[in-house]
Amino acid sequence: MHQLVARLPARFSLWKLLGISLLLLLTSPLIAADAVSDHPYHFGFKKSKNGQLPSINEEGFKNIVERHGAVFLGDTTKKELYLTFDNGYENGYTAAILDTLRARKVPAIFFVTGHYVKDQPELLKRMVSEGHLIGNHSWSHPDMTAIPNEKVKEELTKVQAAVAEITGQKEMRYLRPPRGIFSDRTLAVSKELGYTNVFWSLAYKDWDTKVQRGWKYAYDNVMGQLHPGAVILLHSVSRDNADALGAIIDDARKQGYEFKSLDQLPPR
Repeated sequence: MHQLVARLPARFSLWKLLGISLLLLLTSPLIAADAVSDHPYHFGFKKSKNGQLPSINEEGFKNIVERHGAVFLGDTTKKELYLTFDNGYENGYTAAILDTLRARKVPAIFFVTGHYVKDQPELLKRMVSEGHLIGNHSWSHPDMTAIPNEKVKEELTKVQAAVAEITGQKEMRYLRPPRGIFSDRTLAVSKELGYTNVFWSLAYKDWDTKVQRGWKYAYDNVMGQLHPGAVILLHSVSRDNADALGAIIDDARKQGYEFKSLDQLPPR
């Protein structure tokens, strides 16, 4: 661009230069702009310590997430917590998790895949009958930044329709992108379908069923990261989570925290 300007005659006006610049911006950079808009991000951050907020505000993807109305925090001025579970498949612990939630009158949302929907219809019915939300975790758990828009829509529509057929839950408003991978494009496509993407502000490595370390490990990881407005991500396949959940709820309440449903999030 600088070389082009240097070769222009002196009689060229500023307006002509601006016109050339605009033309260049509207042509050659188009491919680059598309690539940027579909750049994959992995939702990650430095964990909360001592009740402070995690580093999400410092991450480069924060503006993209907020622009599409995605959720990762509640009201950080209030001691409110939001329990969310990812249910990719059943490992024998969801019933115990539901027992704990029912006994303590705590709402949650369960993000389910197509495999879970086909395999566990009775648990899905129980989730809805006990007042919990069911969210979309895609049909086949793909990296949605690697598939075209129509495939993204198919992945989400199949889950919503199957859950509605089993449970009668007609609306499905919340989506958790598989593996926390997203792009400007995938957030836009899912938003057009009526979804609010739900990320998190509190999580730990709990999904590896071969590395379960006992209820205290889960308890310490969750309680050590508690902060106002936390959206807590847990995986239902974890035995540690199932065993620790009651103590987490009881002791969080002792600290003044209240558990709320995603439907109670403040408007954005």
